[in-house]
Amino acid sequence: MHDERVFRTEAIVIKRVDLGEADRLLTLYTPHRGRLRAAAKGARKPTSRLGGHLELFSRIQVMVARGRNLDYVTQVETLDPFLQLRDDLEVLSRACYLAELVDQFGEDNTANEALYDLLRNALSALPARRQPDLLLRHFELHVLGLSGYQPELSRCVTCRRELMPVTNSYSPAAGGVLCPQCAGGESIRREVSVDLLKSLRYLQANDWPAASQLRLKQSLQWELEMLLGEALRYTLERQLKSVAFLQLLRRTGVAG
Repeated sequence: MHDERVFRTEAIVIKRVDLGEADRLLTLYTPHRGRLRAAAKGARKPTSRLGGHLELFSRIQVMVARGRNLDYVTQVETLDPFLQLRDDLEVLSRACYLAELVDQFGEDNTANEALYDLLRNALSALPARRQPDLLLRHFELHVLGLSGYQPELSRCVTCRRELMPVTNSYSPAAGGVLCPQCAGGESIRREVSVDLLKSLRYLQANDWPAASQLRLKQSLQWELEMLLGEALRYTLERQLKSVAFLQLLRRTGVAG
């Protein structure tokens, strides 16, 4: 827990909303303080020294003053504006999804440097458009793991026997994969093919540069999306807003 009155931290802007006539309320994700909410007074004024540094997704160095009910940004410096994330609707929509996931899984005043690095690296990788959907799946799987919800992919979550290369089942309630003998007791489950389980294990075990080498059929990508979507919905107990927007873009042909 941090209790100093003024502190400096690196951060990524994951959310911002207008506050009053000229202020902005920011949600920042930081490596050593987790999620942080702070107001930037006068940030929407054309003359503001803060406003231009507080764009969505910007990686910044920020000075924050603790307030009684709300913290305040007093100084800010841009480290990486991530400009390319805002130039294209397809890239922007995926960046919004990553930011919303971190907003949901990140905790206030709780360090998670690995989660911060995951977000920073994913935002850096998005503009290259190298397997963007697979990048989202990799991110989802690692967000779950870094938040304490890592799916069990090696042993049956019920009997603890090593999973065999056969069609197994995934249960979001059980938190992982079930062998055929144990799957009957779960009412909500999804079949997991041998290739799907291999893909999940590879994504879970590797960072993005290595995971991006994976080449999957479209049908397998779809299975991955469905399974991880169920895991996230079960864990968060709701669907994220940005998922619906991504699906809309896909239906209209904007997002491939």
